[in-house]
Amino acid sequence: MKYVFLGSFAVLAALSVVAGLWHPRQTDDRIELVWCTDDNPVRRGQIALFNELYPRYRLRIDPQNSGMQKVIVQSLAGVGPDLFDCYTGSQLVAYVRSGIAMDCTEALAERGIDIDAVWPCLKPLFVYEGRAYGHPDNANAYDIWYNKVLFDEAGEPYPSGDWTWDEFIEVAQRLTVRDERGRPVQFGFIGYWDYNAALAQWGADYYTPEGTRCVLDSPEAVAAIQFMQDLIYRYEVMPTPTEEMAMSSAGGWGTGVLGLFGAEKGAMALGGRWWLCLLRDEDYAHMRLGAVPLPHGPSRRQFGGGRATLVNATGQHIEGALTFMEYLHSKEWSQLVNRQADALGPVMKYHYGEYEDAFLHNPEHPEEDCNAEWRTALEDSVPLQVSSYVNGQTVERIMLVQLDLVKANLKPAAEAMRDAAEKINKAIVETLRIDPVLRDEYERAVAAGARPAWDDEEGAP
Repeated sequence: MKYVFLGSFAVLAALSVVAGLWHPRQTDDRIELVWCTDDNPVRRGQIALFNELYPRYRLRIDPQNSGMQKVIVQSLAGVGPDLFDCYTGSQLVAYVRSGIAMDCTEALAERGIDIDAVWPCLKPLFVYEGRAYGHPDNANAYDIWYNKVLFDEAGEPYPSGDWTWDEFIEVAQRLTVRDERGRPVQFGFIGYWDYNAALAQWGADYYTPEGTRCVLDSPEAVAAIQFMQDLIYRYEVMPTPTEEMAMSSAGGWGTGVLGLFGAEKGAMALGGRWWLCLLRDEDYAHMRLGAVPLPHGPSRRQFGGGRATLVNATGQHIEGALTFMEYLHSKEWSQLVNRQADALGPVMKYHYGEYEDAFLHNPEHPEEDCNAEWRTALEDSVPLQVSSYVNGQTVERIMLVQLDLVKANLKPAAEAMRDAAEKINKAIVETLRIDPVLRDEYERAVAAGARPAWDDEEGAP
């Protein structure tokens, strides 16, 4: 039997030699950089510009392995990418604690990269405990999209930039249309079920200032989520999940919020500038679009965010990855992102002064006259609050379950937020039980006056 194995090995070895001799030699002596990111079509232009500006390198993307767990596992095994994207502060914490996000603070400074030059709401995506681990790619904050065609057909004036949610509801009710059987033909508002937008404006916080306790059961948080539920079931200006599904499955109407908005089944929608990556398609040429800032509630606060790219500490080409950070900080990058409408460029100054006209007016899309509104939205944005004492993905899962019940009208807002806060606080306790280092830090914060996640000693870790 051993001769069979030896013979098989010899054959395979010989075939490998033949394959190696047959395979064309690599004539491209550029250093290949691998970037784990999504496969948005605008990446083609972003890659091409980098390769043109930095001919020593050849950048390619790996969209198949861009999930957080895949990136961490592959990186720890020594086969991870040189660069990978980060979308939330909680993801950044996970990458840093796993040891795969490289501390670039001094390296960025040496290259003249000022991390304070980016939109402030982006800091939690790449800065943790004062140390920088990458650089933002873009910045995004929500506005209200509106379809001028539907407003004109209804004889409704276009919304102004300074309005309240009460005024918004009145407009949305006038633009909601049902047939003689009461079935929806058009809604005044169709948008993402984005509870963070409401939480921000109603002055609600996720956690106490130290991040030691979830406070989503506060009156402010309950009022915010109650308002969202009311948009559907009290004011009836937004589809129920069943109505949304029925509209999406109807002939040619498209799917999801963008599809329904593009099919003119919603006069207004909550969305970001990056929608233009799709809305510029000829399929949506029948639309005439406008955008205005969000109506304001008790406050004008809103959460902003975006996407950052981090340097892999286990990557094979650290120098090349840092060169990519220079690229993300450059004028060329921000102006490219602005032209592509991949949200807004990450560096603030390239939207003002000598660069303002190029930002406000894209000669390829002269119909887009609301770029200033997206800039204003970012000026007013603050970072989404995260806690280092709980896994961000766990928090997201808890919130999605509770908010889906509210959206389906299967649970009152107050009960959902009470249960969400309770479950998140239990998750904090579980984290402290398995992480003694984090628990020591937590106990010091509590000793200094921070509020713990438990109400009595029985709930303590």
